[in-house]
Amino acid sequence: MTRRDIPNLITLLRILLVPPFLFALWKGDYWVALALFLVAGASDGLDGFLAKRYDWGTRFGSILDPIADKLLLVGAFLALTWMGRIPLWLAIVVLGRDVLIVLGAVAYHFWIGRYRLDPAGLSKINTLIQIVLVLVVIITAATGKTPVGEQLTTWLIYITMVTTVISGVHYTFVWGRRALMIKRSPLSKQHRQSPPPSGEGL
Repeated sequence: MTRRDIPNLITLLRILLVPPFLFALWKGDYWVALALFLVAGASDGLDGFLAKRYDWGTRFGSILDPIADKLLLVGAFLALTWMGRIPLWLAIVVLGRDVLIVLGAVAYHFWIGRYRLDPAGLSKINTLIQIVLVLVVIITAATGKTPVGEQLTTWLIYITMVTTVISGVHYTFVWGRRALMIKRSPLSKQHRQSPPPSGEGL
């Protein structure tokens, strides 16, 4: 193990936090769940900082990091939906977008070539809004009252839906167009052997 492996190790530890986080939600230990969620969020910021600050980023890390984030967020949405605290239709939209991206990534890998999961600006905004919604819902469950008000919580739910849909459409358009351009290019073989520019992803 080298220092370059530290961000990936932190990411793996974040994945290990997902089961106890979901178990705490299921048991109704909302303060414990909140603490675990915040620790996971802090670890996400830490591994990202180390990877960029010291150039410790790896292709494995670029794939593992968004997977860890999605396991935590999707798990939270599914658990909170099962508990009746998040609308079912919103969980379907969130999960549908992520399934679309995974299927698209797999198709791109086999039909076009290597890719790099480097989140676009829209994806980062969408992830941030989803995180805020999960935090608000968990705090509401823990305290018995919403920290931002009922009306704003409702708006947050719809904003999450809108940004999730827009992000999914944006992903499909950008990567679909890129795949089409590479397929039509006489240099498509060369493109397939090198990763595309970063900027679009989970």
